[in-house]
Amino acid sequence: MRDHEAVERVLSRDRRPRAVLRGIRPSPEADVAVLVVHGGRSRSAEPMRPWRLAYLRMWWLARRLGRERGGTAVWLLRNRLRGWNEPERDPVVDARWALREIRRRLPRARIVLVGHSMGARACLLLADEPGVRDVCALSPWIEPSDPVEQLAGTEVLIVHGDHDGVTSPHASAEYARRADRAGHAARYRVVPGSGHAMLRRHREWTRLAREFVAEIRDSAGEHQSSGVKTHLGDQS
Repeated sequence: MRDHEAVERVLSRDRRPRAVLRGIRPSPEADVAVLVVHGGRSRSAEPMRPWRLAYLRMWWLARRLGRERGGTAVWLLRNRLRGWNEPERDPVVDARWALREIRRRLPRARIVLVGHSMGARACLLLADEPGVRDVCALSPWIEPSDPVEQLAGTEVLIVHGDHDGVTSPHASAEYARRADRAGHAARYRVVPGSGHAMLRRHREWTRLAREFVAEIRDSAGEHQSSGVKTHLGDQS
């Protein structure tokens, strides 16, 4: 599947919006699969168009994640709608569908979720989905009622700019502390002088996300190599 090819979800026979899962780097033999999820608004029934900045900034990041060498596949989700839309939580619904598609194509891959803002919230809430082992939440929208129990067994990196006026870096720090107190592996990093859009100091945002994925890829590769050596040793 090339860069411009995508899997589309038809929700009905009418002309309602569809979620689109785009293979930035499909890599059918990948050990690690990264799902990138964009942000949006708290409420909106407007279709999510591919020229929206919330989508384009994650397309840009997904492209850079796709440059990683080794067995890493990268997929970018475009939601049906721009809004979170409580209680439907439309981005969570779309991300679950995307995860099913990725598991169907790469049933043995370790899945990494990378989300921004509203998309980061969806990723954190989906940490206990089958196959998901890691979550990178960039400038996440977090509410005090958001749970941490689903983070069990998951490596979590939360990154926030200290000049963010849209979502709260304090809420992110408190969420990471709650997760840590519950015994989960959650790290919190601050990007000084940066706001919500990740434009200022964008190289730092990219570096943190790429290093997080690279660590996971290397860990998955070492685990696979160890398994091969053990198997060969058993035969001798």
